[in-house]
Amino acid sequence: MFDVAVVGGGLAGLVNAILLKKKNYSVVLFEEKEYPFHRVCGEYISNEVIPFLKFHDIFPGEFEPSTISRFRLSSTSGKLLEMKLDLGGFGISRYVFDHWLAQHARTLGVQLHEKERVNAIRYQGNSHTIETSKNVYESRLLIGSFGKKTRLDNDLKRKFVSKKAPYVGVKYHIKTDLVDADSIELHNFSGGYCGISKVENSTYNLCYLSHRDNLRKFKEVPLMEREVVQQNPFLKKLFSESEFLFEKPVVINEISFEKKEPVFNHILMSGDSAGMITPLCGNGMAMAIHSSKLLAEVADEFLSGKVERDELEKSYSKAWNSTFSARHWAGRKIQGLFGSPASSEFAVVLGKTFRPVANYLMSKTHGEPF
Repeated sequence: MFDVAVVGGGLAGLVNAILLKKKNYSVVLFEEKEYPFHRVCGEYISNEVIPFLKFHDIFPGEFEPSTISRFRLSSTSGKLLEMKLDLGGFGISRYVFDHWLAQHARTLGVQLHEKERVNAIRYQGNSHTIETSKNVYESRLLIGSFGKKTRLDNDLKRKFVSKKAPYVGVKYHIKTDLVDADSIELHNFSGGYCGISKVENSTYNLCYLSHRDNLRKFKEVPLMEREVVQQNPFLKKLFSESEFLFEKPVVINEISFEKKEPVFNHILMSGDSAGMITPLCGNGMAMAIHSSKLLAEVADEFLSGKVERDELEKSYSKAWNSTFSARHWAGRKIQGLFGSPASSEFAVVLGKTFRPVANYLMSKTHGEPF
């Protein structure tokens, strides 16, 4: 019997495992892939997380992440808005950061099981049973950090899985001289938008979100990119004049931004499993890290016997909603300004003409340092 089982080894799962192991609880973490590996992700992290990461000695400074302080936005036709980021952020790849955190977790004593898929989760008698591809485990507390929309979500019959998830995400790493190292760029195209920013080692992350109708129409990613994505002149130049480092892109289907539950079937959800903010806000990684902090604090109260499970679940749900609900709502609303000629033109004109409004909208997608 473990004190804590974590299903999913992304940022939220790894940080949860590290924090709770530091409290001397027994922790097991399951990741169905093997580190290091790439994930579809914008790989930009708001500076709000830096004090927390440095306090817990998990800021990846040794990899020299990029420092990002400016924002550039283009409409589908190429009209451009440039802004300073008040808070700013840094860029680091998930390939590097997740692997580094996994090694740190192991060093602390977390039992980290790679290439072990969780097939079923059952709650009975105030504990969880976890059936994997290799064994059966039990834990007092279960943390779900299994991503955006997975087979486990379907098995658990979570409400959001019954709704259409109309987006596909595509990611590359590139070498380019066309994007400033201190800038994060967001370029619109019909049915989607593409973000570009520097990570470590002079590498840039290029990640875009497209409506699935684009892929249905053109059948394959390269043709969709040529006929849709590259209709934005900035993206056409970027695709034609940059060095692409992957043999093929990393792709994820059925991305959902529907509201989720922070607690479901007595599983405490963390990161994207609790709720996924729209990628244009560039704060999914920061929110995953912050959600781990909130969860670990209330989990410690439960595991140390100070509160019962009902109080634990209510406290976490309340903390999660008070911290993130407004940002998720703002993200969904702001997303309406992107992905079409008319709305993207309006967004650029709005930002240029009413800079205080643009700054206000930007602030609604970021949190405060913690």
